[in-house]
Amino acid sequence: MTNLFDEFDGVSAKAWKQKIQVDLKGADYNDTLIWQSPEGIHVKPFYHPDDFKSAFEPIPGQPQQWEIVQQVFIDDVAIANKLALDAMDRGAEALLLIAENSFEIEPMFTGFDFSEATLYFDLRFLNLEFQRKLQTYLSEKQACVFYNIDLLGNLARSGNWYTNLKQDHEILDNLFSEFSSEAILGVDMALYQNAGAHSVQQLAYGLAHCNEYLHHFSNKKDLLVNFKVAVGNNYFFEIAKIRALRKLYSVLAQEFGMNPKCNILAVPSQRNKTIYDYNVNMLRTTTECMSAVLGGANAVSNLPYDAIYHKSNEFGERISRNQLLILKSESYFDAVSNPADGTYYIEALTDQLAEAALALFKEIEANGGFLKMLKQGTIQKKIKESAQKEQKMFEEGKLALLGTNKYPNTADRMKDTIELFPFVKNKPRKTLIEPIIERRLAEPLEKERLDNEN
Repeated sequence: MTNLFDEFDGVSAKAWKQKIQVDLKGADYNDTLIWQSPEGIHVKPFYHPDDFKSAFEPIPGQPQQWEIVQQVFIDDVAIANKLALDAMDRGAEALLLIAENSFEIEPMFTGFDFSEATLYFDLRFLNLEFQRKLQTYLSEKQACVFYNIDLLGNLARSGNWYTNLKQDHEILDNLFSEFSSEAILGVDMALYQNAGAHSVQQLAYGLAHCNEYLHHFSNKKDLLVNFKVAVGNNYFFEIAKIRALRKLYSVLAQEFGMNPKCNILAVPSQRNKTIYDYNVNMLRTTTECMSAVLGGANAVSNLPYDAIYHKSNEFGERISRNQLLILKSESYFDAVSNPADGTYYIEALTDQLAEAALALFKEIEANGGFLKMLKQGTIQKKIKESAQKEQKMFEEGKLALLGTNKYPNTADRMKDTIELFPFVKNKPRKTLIEPIIERRLAEPLEKERLDNEN
């Protein structure tokens, strides 16, 4: 084959910039075409091989394939079992099982083919006896499981330990001594995104959060950590964020002589979801799932378009699952395992996010580590500051949510449709630390509209 481009001389980055400056007719190149993101990342109008001093390194732990995950909430075990089996029959490849209390284990998995699906747990309690039974049962079934026990994540979210610092750690230590080869630990980075942290903060806080566990379990050289990551609507930044997380974790794990690969479960952000013009949520979650796949998530669990105001329902769950099925089976998002590799813009973003996050991580460690700064309230304060800046942009119209603060349908009525309270709930209680609160951008505007509905 003949490469027709060989007939043309290469054009350097310097020549491109000179041409652009001529076309600007005196306007300043930096002020006109280079913009700065809220994270402080400078984005150029074009990227060129001259921008890179060396060849691109592969992303550590990049998966060869990704799994479609269906969420199932375990309340009534018989219903949950039926939903899980139905989801698997309809195309799900993994399950995210959520429970607030212990449940009957065998009835939950009646008829389940453990060789066909990965299991992710989000257990919002910590009970040693139940956890032992669960892990023993699933070990005997040779199931692929991520238990996602996250003591620090629970502290950050609720303001309290499950029981207390000593007892929580004793339970975790017991589980590691009895089930040393299993994926027990999880790091919930989604909390930071949904509370308003920008991408660099999410990466740095997630890494510092994980570092507390690596210090404690430094003798577990084959440790496999699962990160839960919320994906926002800044398409290319979100692709780069997931890639940067793998790079950063690899560097950190190697310092401990541990397995440099991690597992990533991606979910769409709740921060930009709305109750008005709710169908736009499907567009938002589609691009967010695309970012997750292209960034290299191991598994993607979609958010139903009506999840913030409707109880779980078959239609919403089916649509969310079908969005992923279309991406995988009809849009060929499973055809290449590393499509972002070598893309100048995304490679540059990946490096910039990783470098900025590493600098912030080092600052956290120099100040005593993540847990200490969480107890001091510093992490909460920084996330609040980032969230307030984003909220101001939304209120000024600089950050648009279609159907909400941009082109709203004034005839839209939602008051009689809402089944779940879609706003931050106030629960006065005594806490050890200030909890990190997840809050959607549209909440103040939606409250006003609901109050004014006829």
